[in-house]
Amino acid sequence: LDTDVVVAEELTRRIVARWGDELDLWQPPTISISLSREHDWAPGTLSLTIQNFVALLRDLARDIVRALPARNVVIVNGHGGNRGVLDNLIHELRGDFALNACVIHPFDLSKVETHAASPDVHGGKSETSVMLALAPQLVRQEAIAPVAEPPDSDAVAALIFDRGASFPWRTDDRRLTASGVIGEAHAASAELGQEIIASVVEEARGVLRRLLESQRLMGGA
Repeated sequence: LDTDVVVAEELTRRIVARWGDELDLWQPPTISISLSREHDWAPGTLSLTIQNFVALLRDLARDIVRALPARNVVIVNGHGGNRGVLDNLIHELRGDFALNACVIHPFDLSKVETHAASPDVHGGKSETSVMLALAPQLVRQEAIAPVAEPPDSDAVAALIFDRGASFPWRTDDRRLTASGVIGEAHAASAELGQEIIASVVEEARGVLRRLLESQRLMGGA
């Protein structure tokens, strides 16, 4: 089972449990395959094309409008590789279907300071900690070892974090990682995971309130 699916589904469940009565929240089924071309070197990786990913979400948006009274949609994004497409797609959901939509990116929404000693990008301290808190039976802790050679921080900054340029970085790029992990999985803990989860759930209320305010400004009920 993909860790991104676990994160998206379980965080959504907790957000709905915490704020559902106050804000009338409902959780539809989780979309379990999205955009993962940066991991397609690894056996078992499944990925849609951008065209099919967008088509899937547009079809779901169309059916939400047809079948349900809901006009507010929150996408809890479990996979960072979806971000660029989703940030643009919500404009189409609004313009083409009159859906008031937003995207929550959990690890960016969290306000917890993880004190990571090296760039924490993929399968590192934060993600592993959250998995230890949500589904420890899926974490093979015996296989986690300190990284022999930390990723090149300059390469991470240039290929991933530079806001002035975009590159198709991959998790088999030897400048970034020797294992697919970019971060300190060995430093993860369930306690840190619980802190991150709690922070995401609490911060989600503000996002949801802003979504409702956007609906009001759009002229909705």
